[in-house]
Amino acid sequence: MLAIARSELIQIFRNRLVLVTMLIIPAASSAFYMYLHDRIPGLDLGAVAAVLMFLVVTMGLYTTAVTTLASRRQNLFLKRLRSTALDDPRILAGLLLPVTLITVAQVAVILTVLSVVADPPAELLLLVVSVLATVVMMVGLALATAGVTNSPEHAQVTTLPVLVGVLAIVGWVGFTGTEELTQLKRLLPGGSAAELVVNAWNGGASVADSLFLLAPTLAWVAVAVVLAARVFRWEPRR
Repeated sequence: MLAIARSELIQIFRNRLVLVTMLIIPAASSAFYMYLHDRIPGLDLGAVAAVLMFLVVTMGLYTTAVTTLASRRQNLFLKRLRSTALDDPRILAGLLLPVTLITVAQVAVILTVLSVVADPPAELLLLVVSVLATVVMMVGLALATAGVTNSPEHAQVTTLPVLVGVLAIVGWVGFTGTEELTQLKRLLPGGSAAELVVNAWNGGASVADSLFLLAPTLAWVAVAVVLAARVFRWEPRR
């Protein structure tokens, strides 16, 4: 598994398109949001943190993971890996480990910068839990999306609904709160995770109530895993 991960890490830094999608665009978007926070009085800091986190996780992790899996399937690398002694979970873990670790590091750096230029989070441990839950959810959705993605080029189309939808939901929940349409906002993918980040950063909510928000996110993880098990293919799709 570690050999696969090392190989994938090398490939990431050799692919300029992946580098732009995974590193430069999320970083530039994050800098823009921090700029807005300085220029717009009263902008909710927890909402900014939620949007920043999801920008990195969706654009850096989700789209890159889908593109990577589609590419490895197209060049028959996935098929060759299945002929080795590694089982399927360890193969997928090796392929996705580098992009996942890089994304977590990006989120940590960006949120640390935000806490320095603005105010730090009220509940750091709760923020860490929310980040990890979001990462797991987006990895699951990436596996499911990769199952219906024929090629790396096709990934630009198949990732768009989840990418745009999740970011729209996070912005909606983060900047308008959940006082209205509470259940709908929490059940949509990314909604409860965004609220959890807002609570962790701004404080004011009990830890027990905030941890309850993990349930919808974990439910989406389960849904994504079930979908991935049904639609994921190891050989090129026709």
